[in-house]
Amino acid sequence: MQVTSLLSREEHEHDESCGHQHDESCSSCGHDHEHSSVHLWQTIVGVVFVINAFIVDWLFDNAHTVASASAMIGALVLGYPIIITAIKDLKLGRLSINELVAIAVLAAFASGDYKTAGVVAFFMLMGELIETRTAEGARVSIESLVKLTPTKARRIKRAADILSAEPSSAGATPAARSEVEEEVAASELAIGDVIRIRPGDNVAADGLIVNGQGSFNQATITGESLPVDKKQGDEVFAGTQNLTGVLEIKVSRAGTDTTLGRVRELILAAEKTKLPIMKIVDQYMGFYTPLVLVIGALVWAFTHDLSRVIAVFVVSCPCAFILATPTAMVAALSAAARLGILIKNVADIELAAKINAFVFDKTGTLTTGELAVSRMMPLGETKPAELLRIAASAEKYSNHPTAKALAQLAGEAGVPLAEPQNFAETAGRGVKAEVGGAKILVGRAQWLKDNGIAEDFLKSVDLNEAEGWSLIFIARDGKCIGWVGLQDQTRAEAKESLAELKEAGVRRIAMVSGDRQAVATRVAAEIGCEEAKGECLPQNKVEFVRGMKAKGYKVAVIGDGVNDAPALAAGDIGIAMGAAGSEVAIHSATIALMNNDLRRLPFLVKLSQSTRTVINQNFIFGIVFIIVGWTMTVSGFIGPIAAAILHVVGSLIVIFNSARLVRKGEELEHYHPEPEEPPQKVSGQLTPKMA
Repeated sequence: MQVTSLLSREEHEHDESCGHQHDESCSSCGHDHEHSSVHLWQTIVGVVFVINAFIVDWLFDNAHTVASASAMIGALVLGYPIIITAIKDLKLGRLSINELVAIAVLAAFASGDYKTAGVVAFFMLMGELIETRTAEGARVSIESLVKLTPTKARRIKRAADILSAEPSSAGATPAARSEVEEEVAASELAIGDVIRIRPGDNVAADGLIVNGQGSFNQATITGESLPVDKKQGDEVFAGTQNLTGVLEIKVSRAGTDTTLGRVRELILAAEKTKLPIMKIVDQYMGFYTPLVLVIGALVWAFTHDLSRVIAVFVVSCPCAFILATPTAMVAALSAAARLGILIKNVADIELAAKINAFVFDKTGTLTTGELAVSRMMPLGETKPAELLRIAASAEKYSNHPTAKALAQLAGEAGVPLAEPQNFAETAGRGVKAEVGGAKILVGRAQWLKDNGIAEDFLKSVDLNEAEGWSLIFIARDGKCIGWVGLQDQTRAEAKESLAELKEAGVRRIAMVSGDRQAVATRVAAEIGCEEAKGECLPQNKVEFVRGMKAKGYKVAVIGDGVNDAPALAAGDIGIAMGAAGSEVAIHSATIALMNNDLRRLPFLVKLSQSTRTVINQNFIFGIVFIIVGWTMTVSGFIGPIAAAILHVVGSLIVIFNSARLVRKGEELEHYHPEPEEPPQKVSGQLTPKMA
């Protein structure tokens, strides 16, 4: 911004003097607040003297000298920071609109109209305070992020670890193996440390739960409004809050390497970038001040009215015009960050409105990336619930995705599992176990045949594995009793999200996948994607994106950020899905979605469109404001004081107009896709889930 104040300069100098090594301490030293207080108190003292001058003049007829002295003191106090800032600009060889304000104050002061000088200086300082606080909105949000990470952590040390660091003691007893909890600074945590998190605590570092379970508020990282239940083996993020349960977490990332630390870096990077229109404004502001000085000279030449010249200088300060883009950017970034959308470069906010083609990866993006039971077919006299119980019980101790899918369905359906005996697993083929005294085989068709199941059980299968079905067969005591079909499920909100993208003006939506073409075609048909290309290697995806761009499309590429990194980089915008905790995802894309809700994509496009609309509104208002202001001041319709008041009012109108963007996306904060109805029990039986 070209409109600078003594406040912002002092803060900048302080930041530089602090140096890199004091980054962490600066966030808590309170320098921002201290400088604001000094500047604010200076403004208050000055305005008291000016108001006193008006009161004395009003109450006493013969106290003009006292009133003038009071107004002069007030004008000096209020005008000092403005004059100093203008002098600093001139010393640096920089001609900005600060000089316009300084000239207006000095002209009023030189003419002996101390009250006008004081009032003009007061309103200009108020305008600067508003601008400074608004421009620092992103910094405030960053500091609030920093405060989310606790400064202390409860690190657990085992007595055995303590003893190992000391000379061996022959008298060590089993009791010495007990744990010791110590409170340490969060900055001292290292990878591998185990920390204890109690209910209500904020997590001090990224890590894996090694003991306990709890419910976590992850809104600061993923934008999810509802708590997420986590158990042993799940990952937790720094800055999230544990709502229930006592947990032990093994640190995997600490300090600035945490997900929250990278989020903070992204917001800082976005704050430092500018839209092209902002760069144009900065470029031409150097010509604006000389133009206004020429207009002021012409007004003096034709009217010889110093009051009009002062009013022209005051109303010419284009604060509303300059605030048009930054305020909208801060509001848009805040709305996006609230929903877990992290934007590295603010120019991408403007670019998102121009995107007319989306290219999606399939697995993990449009689908969940996890197998789920979609079809069950019991054979003979076997009942569905019995088939599920036998299969899930036999697979109980397997870590294969199929076993997890069966266990999940059994849990949803309320089917109790038996304890398998003599469990044995052959990787990639199937498992053997005894359930209720019967010998059970669960696995692929060839696995059953290799184990002596001679009957032609494949006749009952009416699914095609080439279309993305994974089939497992269940045999009991040498006879096949049924089969289960599993699929990678599409995301519940995928179809709705793609429809909203089309409504927002996106002309082409395509899906590229390394999976078989038949699978890609089936998934695309389910979600309403008009174009699907399967069997794509990473280089094929890049070629597909480049081909779309060559046809004139503005392309956004959406993927998981790991194997899709080349394609993400090839698009005009690269959007990484589910980036929470994924370093590759955050660094490979220009925009990172911290959760997997596809509804964030149409929201991003609509936010971009709204932001451009607000910026245009602000610019038009700023230009009209200056033109009307010139007309009114040159004609003598308003004086310097009214011009100063209008200056502040114009800035506030722009700020309030931009602030409307902050509330964008509130409807998504409490959105949760309707889950598929779990299998229902009918007369004690399990109704099969049909594809």
